[in-house]
Amino acid sequence: MRVFLSLAIALAACASPSSERQTRSAQVPLPQAEAAEVGMSATGLARIEPAMQRWVDEGRVAGIVTMVARGGRLVHWESVGYRDLESRTPLQADDIFRIYSMTKPVTSVAVMMLVEEGKLALIDPVSRYLPVFSNVRVYADGAGVPPRRPITIEDLLRHTSGLSYGPPIGRTAVDAMYAEAGVFSGDLTTLVERVAALPLVDHPGARWNYGVSTDVLGRLVEVVSGQPFDEFLAARIFRPLGMVDTGFVVPEAKADRVPAVYRSGRGGIQVVDPPLDISLSARPALLSGGGGLVSTAADYVRFAQALLNGGELDGARLLRPETVTLMRTNGLDASLIPIGFGPNRLAGYGFGLGFSVLVDEDATPLPDNDGVFRWLGIGSTYFWIDPEAELIALVMTQFYPPLGALETEFQTLVYGAIRD
Repeated sequence: MRVFLSLAIALAACASPSSERQTRSAQVPLPQAEAAEVGMSATGLARIEPAMQRWVDEGRVAGIVTMVARGGRLVHWESVGYRDLESRTPLQADDIFRIYSMTKPVTSVAVMMLVEEGKLALIDPVSRYLPVFSNVRVYADGAGVPPRRPITIEDLLRHTSGLSYGPPIGRTAVDAMYAEAGVFSGDLTTLVERVAALPLVDHPGARWNYGVSTDVLGRLVEVVSGQPFDEFLAARIFRPLGMVDTGFVVPEAKADRVPAVYRSGRGGIQVVDPPLDISLSARPALLSGGGGLVSTAADYVRFAQALLNGGELDGARLLRPETVTLMRTNGLDASLIPIGFGPNRLAGYGFGLGFSVLVDEDATPLPDNDGVFRWLGIGSTYFWIDPEAELIALVMTQFYPPLGALETEFQTLVYGAIRD
């Protein structure tokens, strides 16, 4: 099934009660354009829907939402497949996804807002605001040694803090300690206390290591701003940008818009989290800055467009242009590039302040440009922003672990539709 919301559909007004869900209106998040108006091919964009439908028909995913914007104008927004395979309810283009680590760029923007306000500085030791980090140690052959320098806020934003994640993402001795300590079993304060009591995987600045750094930043926002993390995000980012479906909770009135999460299993894909997951209906104890948000393609493209615009959208300014430029500029030494998870490398990519950044377009087989910045969620949600091409693209499904091949195919189709 194809749902192309190129217009705010007005059918709901005349729909019968039984068809109301299928024809629900959706507000278009950006001004629209015909493909040719923004240097793209309508024929090329039309290849996306059947390609995504094949993923559904082959039983690899339940449903997919795709979106493309160029020059600040929306040229593609479609959904295929189902919200969940059991009910065969069609996935809608404005359904609400668990975006997991796509939360991290949002948290990073929140931190940089506080930097701009002079409430903290990138070079500040984290221990200035979170004293439990005053006595951290680095793991070395089973013992703890003092770090060569303190963890800074910049380290947290760049994942060079020495903090880790725990299994299955991390597989070091330190990661095993994270699992044993149950670092994610409390609130943000508890998480910070527990990880600060554990050793670092390496000295700050010595290694790019994906970890709980952004969750620690969530607690930092609370301490520095004096607001609960969720309230800060809502007041300072979501409401100004009109991100009406983004947060840590799915209200009861929107619960029918949440797809199920799947993974591979015997005889096909199997449900990991059901569509109406009760854990999403109440404010969680852990307001995870690293992976706790839910959102829609429509909301997230507005966040992305604000970044592409240099920190502003429709009169709402989050950051100054020079701050956004700093965030999307690689800050890693050449010895730390490419970044990666375990043995898996992201060819050509370094890291800025909250995003991976392409620094060598010739090192990646995909069509893109130096300066592309992006990230993903572990449930197979992806976005990237290409400043040179003035392009934003998102592909979202709910499947664990991440389906890199889905992003690759989608990206190839998107760039193949560019005609200028």
